[in-house]
Amino acid sequence: MARKYDNFLELYGYDLLLGSIVAFYVLMVPYTKVEESFNVQAMHDILYHRHQIEKYDHLEFPGVVPRTFIGALLVSILASPVVFLMNLLHVPKLYSLYAVRLVLGGIVLSTLRFFRIQIKKKFGFQVEAFFVILTASQFHLLFYCTRPLPNILAFALVNLAYGFWFKGSLYAALNCMVFATLVFRCDILLLIAPLGLELLLTKSVSFWKALTSCLAAAFLSIGLTVLVDSVIWKRLLWPELEVFWFNSVLNRSSEWGTHPLHWYFTSALPRSLLAAYPLFLLGVLLDRRVFFYILPVLSFVLLYSKLPHKELRFIISSIPVFNFAAAVAASRLYNNRKKSFWKFLYIAMLGLILGSLHGSFFHGIVRKLS
Repeated sequence: MARKYDNFLELYGYDLLLGSIVAFYVLMVPYTKVEESFNVQAMHDILYHRHQIEKYDHLEFPGVVPRTFIGALLVSILASPVVFLMNLLHVPKLYSLYAVRLVLGGIVLSTLRFFRIQIKKKFGFQVEAFFVILTASQFHLLFYCTRPLPNILAFALVNLAYGFWFKGSLYAALNCMVFATLVFRCDILLLIAPLGLELLLTKSVSFWKALTSCLAAAFLSIGLTVLVDSVIWKRLLWPELEVFWFNSVLNRSSEWGTHPLHWYFTSALPRSLLAAYPLFLLGVLLDRRVFFYILPVLSFVLLYSKLPHKELRFIISSIPVFNFAAAVAASRLYNNRKKSFWKFLYIAMLGLILGSLHGSFFHGIVRKLS
């Protein structure tokens, strides 16, 4: 019995840790913000109005730009058994919000698990362990992974893409990002472009095979979103095309506020990465393999910096790779902790991680609750 318990913890211990933190955040901050209103209402309508589309809220309150129902549909299907049981037991409808948010968090964490397993296979169990420690010590990634935003739905697919990238299934990685770009967030184009260019320049993929693979994924993605969303919106529609036109071509997103060019590097990333911010830079220096993985993600943040309207959620897809690079550095510092010079760096790293925990579980929660 004890052996089975040990095996279970070995397989799922990290998932239990991260999942517990995510569940804690949901319980402490159950309500959502205006940016999340579309998907929250869409999940409500799918779960409670089902096929009665004429009762759906978006037909009366469409919002600034249309959004896809595909993510809300997937989460609602997975949450429906729990919500059905709640209805039978006459549990207040509010608790269905907990259900859909926890399901969304489960989806994101399962894709993050896939990425983490590939890190373990390629860089070892110690790097995996530090990846989990750094992720758990940060506030924003685990807090946001249950927020029903298009960015988070895309984030789940990007995590899958990272996993396939590390695994060596490069065409699958590109296909995941194509789907995320065309269905959930058109700005993932800023990530797939530098990644695709790097893979082509390093001759990791064939140009023609990559082109045909991505075109096939694009046709399937566009076909799916146009089919589903045209029915629910009751007009011929590709939602993310309208979002791209509004945000990028018309640059209307700047009406919601602007930040300086350096904001992601001087505010968003330091706050979200915490200890991992200096460590990821050290990881690039200590292991030359890391630069290959960091370059496309760093390019993504640089390209995004050109857009005046900036929010942390826009670049949240970059955090897992930055955490991976930081975990490589942390593992190297741990292995050399008994050497004179390295000992001071190791102590500094422990201090940074403790500072991250303090910042996440006190300042983060207090700020969100206030």
